[in-house]
Formats: sequence, structure tokens, C-alpha cells
Amino acid sequence: MTHSFALHIPDAGLEPEPLAPEQILAGDPEVTGKVVWESQDGRQVRGIWQITPGVVTDTEADELFVVVSGSATIEVEGGPTLTVGPGDMAVLRAGDRTTWTVHETLRKAYAISL
Repeated sequence: MTHSFALHIPDAGLEPEPLAPEQILAGDPEVTGKVVWESQDGRQVRGIWQITPGVVTDTEADELFVVVSGSATIEVEGGPTLTVGPGDMAVLRAGDRTTWTVHETLRKAYAISL
């Protein structure tokens, strides 16, 4: 996308982003998402991400996100436990190993730096 734009996050259509089976610790969570902007060098990514209830693990990139709907508890290995819901902003650091317990389907807008 080459121009400025606005997008209503709650209504944005998302595409499936299957989890690796080893990431799923409990439940049957499903992930969907959409990249809405990416820098020419691919090092900056902006988008929308959603996950249904369950427990999953991940290794994070440098990310700032704002929760639009839903709730989760994010345990950062060797760090804090974050509880997030609508209107909350969180920052994750590259390399953080996390466990996400998603209580209700969570949708977030994110900015990632690679």
C-alpha cells in the first residue's frame, strides 16, 4: 500500500494463519490475520491478528500491539505475566518466549519490527 489509509479493525476480514501443532498446549485455538502494511525491506510490518480460546506458545518479535477485543494472559518466560483486554497496549521484545492463555477470542492491531 502506497497511500495513507484508515481501517475499521473489528470488521476487517482476516485469513487463516495455522499454528504449528507443537505450539498448541491446550484447546483448539485458531489464528487468523492480515498484514495491512509492510515496509519495502520487509522489516516493518503492521497488521491485525486474532486467536480463539486456548493455550499456545510463541517466540516473539519486537512488537507493540493494542487489544481491540477479547482477553488473554501472556506469561513471558523469565519475565512478567501480562493480562490484556480491550484498550490495553503491550510491548513484547524479540526473543521473548511466551505462553498465551486466551480466555475469549482476542483481536489486536500490531506493529512489528524485524
